[in-house]
Amino acid sequence: MPASHPNRLIATLPLQRGASVPLFRQLYAAIKAAILDGRMSPGMQLPPTRDFCRLLAVSRQTVLNAYALLTTEGYLDGAVGRGTFVSVDVPLSAPVPATAPGLLRPLSARGQGVVAAMRQVAFHRGPLRAFRVGMPRIDHFPFDVWNRLEARRWRRPDHHFGYSDPAGYLPLRELLCVYLKASRGVQCTPQQIVITSGSQQALFLLSTILLAPGESAWMESPGYRGASGPLRAAGARVFPVPVDAQGLDVAYGVAHCPQAKLAYVTPSHQMPLGVSMSLPRRLALLAWAAHNKAWVVEDDYDSEYRYSGAPLASLQSLDRAGCVVYVGTLSKVLFPGLRLGYMVAPPALAEALVHAKAVMDRHTAIVPQMALADFIAEGHFGRHIRRTRDSNAERRDLLVRGISRELDDQLACGPADSGLELCAYFRGGHDEEAVARAGLARGIELRPLGHYADPAAGPECATPPGLLLGFAAIPPAEMAHGLQELGRILRGR
Repeated sequence: MPASHPNRLIATLPLQRGASVPLFRQLYAAIKAAILDGRMSPGMQLPPTRDFCRLLAVSRQTVLNAYALLTTEGYLDGAVGRGTFVSVDVPLSAPVPATAPGLLRPLSARGQGVVAAMRQVAFHRGPLRAFRVGMPRIDHFPFDVWNRLEARRWRRPDHHFGYSDPAGYLPLRELLCVYLKASRGVQCTPQQIVITSGSQQALFLLSTILLAPGESAWMESPGYRGASGPLRAAGARVFPVPVDAQGLDVAYGVAHCPQAKLAYVTPSHQMPLGVSMSLPRRLALLAWAAHNKAWVVEDDYDSEYRYSGAPLASLQSLDRAGCVVYVGTLSKVLFPGLRLGYMVAPPALAEALVHAKAVMDRHTAIVPQMALADFIAEGHFGRHIRRTRDSNAERRDLLVRGISRELDDQLACGPADSGLELCAYFRGGHDEEAVARAGLARGIELRPLGHYADPAAGPECATPPGLLLGFAAIPPAEMAHGLQELGRILRGR
C-alpha cells in the first residue's frame, strides 16, 4: 500500500553511507524499487529537493542526479515550478516478494536434459592437490612469451578485430593443419578445421547437428562423462559399449545396437583405462560406420604425451569414407584457461559445422587465436611440448615407482605409456567411493573408475574397481604425501 505521506516514506529509504556505490545511485535504486512495488503510486508528488535533502541528510546534487536518472528512464515527470511526480505511465503492479520461491516455470525438456546430463560430470574445485586428473603442468608454460605475443597483437589491431570467420583464424588453421599431418597423420586441409572454445564445445556442436532426438550413439563404458553429457542433452539414446584391452568392443556394439548413428571413441588413449584401440578394432569400427553411414567422433585429447615410441596415428588417417570427425584440445598442451580446441571435419561436413559454430557464439575470441598462431610459427609450441613431455614422463615414473615401492600389495597399474594420469586397480576388496571420500577427508583427490561407468550399462561393461590418479600437475613432494595418505587409507590406518 502507498505511504500516507511521501515525507514519511522518503525518510525510510535505505542509504548506506561509506559504501562503494555512490549515494545518488543508492537513492535512484531505492525510489525505483518503491515505485515498482507500489509504495509510490503513479501521480504522487515527491517533496521539493531541499526537503528531500533535509529528510535524508544528503546533498542537493545527490538528489538532482537521482531525479535526472529516474526521469530519463521514465519513472518520474517534472518541470521547473511545477514539482516532481511519479509518472502516470508506470503501471500499478502487485508487490513482488523479495525472494522468488523457485523457477518462474519448469525448464524445457531439452533444458532438463542438459542439466541432468552435466550433473554427472566432475568439476575441479579448490586448490591443486594430489591426484587431480586432467590437469597439465601449468608452471612450465612460458607465460612471459605468451604475454609478449598477445601484447604485440593488441598494439597492432587490424581488420581481424571486427567480427571474424566462424571457422577460426586462418593462419592458425593452416599451422594446425601442418602440425596434425606431421604428428598425428591427420589428412586435412585448413578448410576442414573449425576452431572451437575447447573440445567440450566441439562435442556439443557435433551432438546437436549430427543426431536427431531418439537416435542412438555408441559410448565407451567406462568413458568420458563430458562426452556422454552432450549426447544426452541432444536427446540421443546413449548405448554403452564395453572397453577391453583392445579398446572399444566393436562386435558388441554391432550385435546389440547396429542402428547407432554415431560412435564416440578415444582410440589413442582411452579415457579412463589408458588402453589403445588395436588396428583390427579400428578397421572394424570404420567398416561398420561406412556401411551404416554413421559418424565416428575421435576425441584425441592428450595424444601429444606419449612416453614410449612415436605417437600413434589417428583413426582419422585410416578413414576413406568421410565418416570420422577428429576433435582435439589445447587445454592439455597449453593451459585449460585458454579454452581453445578444434575439429577436423570431413570435407562435406565442414561448412555445416562452421554455420553451427556461428549460431552458437559467432566465433571464438580472436586475440588468443592470433597469439597461438604466433606461438606455433615462432617455434615455442614445439619446444613447450618437448619440455612438458619430458617433465610428465619424470612425474609418471615417480608415481609408478612410488606405487611399486609403497603400494604394490594394494594397487596394480594399468597402461602407463601416455597421458596425464594413470589407471590403478585395487588388488583387494575396496569400495571405490569410500576410498575417495576418505581421500578428500585427508586432503587428496581420488577419482574412482566407477565415476566413468554409464549408470545404464550392463555387467558386460563392468570394470574392476580402482582409481584414476593424475600425475602431470602434481609436484614430487605432494605426490609423495598423496601416496602415503593413500597407503594409510587402503590399509585402514
